[in-house]
Amino acid sequence: MWRRVAALIVKEFLALWQDKKSRVVLVVPPLIQLLVFGYAATFDVSHVTTAIYNEDRGALAQKLVARFQGSPHFTIVKRLTRESQIARTIDTEQAVLVLHIRPNFSRDLLDGRPAKVQAILDGRDSNTALIVLGYVSRIVNDFSAEWSRSAGIPPPPASLVVRSWFNPNLESRWFIVPGIVALLTLVVSTVVTALTVAREREVGTFEQLLVTPLTPFEILVGKSVPALLIGLLEGTLITLVAVLWFGVPFVGNLALLYVGLFLYIVAVIGVGLMVSSLCRTQQQAILGAFLFIVPSVILSGFATPIANMPLVVQDITFANPMRYFLVIVRGVFLEGLPAGLVLQQLWPMAIIAAVTLTGAGWLFRHRNS
Repeated sequence: MWRRVAALIVKEFLALWQDKKSRVVLVVPPLIQLLVFGYAATFDVSHVTTAIYNEDRGALAQKLVARFQGSPHFTIVKRLTRESQIARTIDTEQAVLVLHIRPNFSRDLLDGRPAKVQAILDGRDSNTALIVLGYVSRIVNDFSAEWSRSAGIPPPPASLVVRSWFNPNLESRWFIVPGIVALLTLVVSTVVTALTVAREREVGTFEQLLVTPLTPFEILVGKSVPALLIGLLEGTLITLVAVLWFGVPFVGNLALLYVGLFLYIVAVIGVGLMVSSLCRTQQQAILGAFLFIVPSVILSGFATPIANMPLVVQDITFANPMRYFLVIVRGVFLEGLPAGLVLQQLWPMAIIAAVTLTGAGWLFRHRNS
């Protein structure tokens, strides 16, 4: 039995290797997507176009403006001279932020009174506006704390001290790039598996395969193993790029990551085989694969937290293997997730894998009998 399965596995690898397009698709697009996502997909906001309306010519106001000029998050593009210019600057999108310093800013600080600074934001992109507001608040608060110390003025009775565990610099790339391991492994494994039987049907060799001594179970295994090995190789390659190129720290246990990766790919392969069993052409297989991939990514917590989704949608995510593997890969990368917490994510993936592989086997027997 295993000799026949091994021969089928070798045949699948040779079919992929001899097809130049397949070789390119397996290597080049994932790397391009990794680089694009790694650099373009970020929650950080930099070079925010900023206009300054400074009515105070005092030294303290100039020091505050200098902090914005020296920040990598802000780019001063315009200096306003009249209050009437503020609305036009925001309306015409010349600047995302207008910083308004009132005439008595320096005098209020020197007299020990609260000095107010107005930040006017373009709220059309609410997410960007909130992030920019956080940057402004941090710069103003740091300026206030430094001024209090230098002037010998007692600080406010209560102050907030923020400490970020696992990602002290709040680099969004550290959060996104590990998730790309799950995303691209999902895409490659699903597409490769979905094309296996469909490709054979399209070129007319599947009927020849059915009359060989191979049983349906052996054909299923022979079709699954190449996709599993390719998925593991893709996951390894993306992990190496994440650590060596993007500098994402890897503080966890590599063995736990690979156990999770193995179960994740097996669960995905089951879905790919179901799609492959239902499709007659490669075009149908690709469309069927993406019919599964897109909802899986959206409902995984890759970009938006699952807790923010409606309760009915949250229940649906329990059937999504990417949901569990994202917790593992991000936790192992950044937190050093212990084995007990990894196990809580492994057993749901094992159940999903068992269900999808059983469904694929049933479809394979009934659709090809």
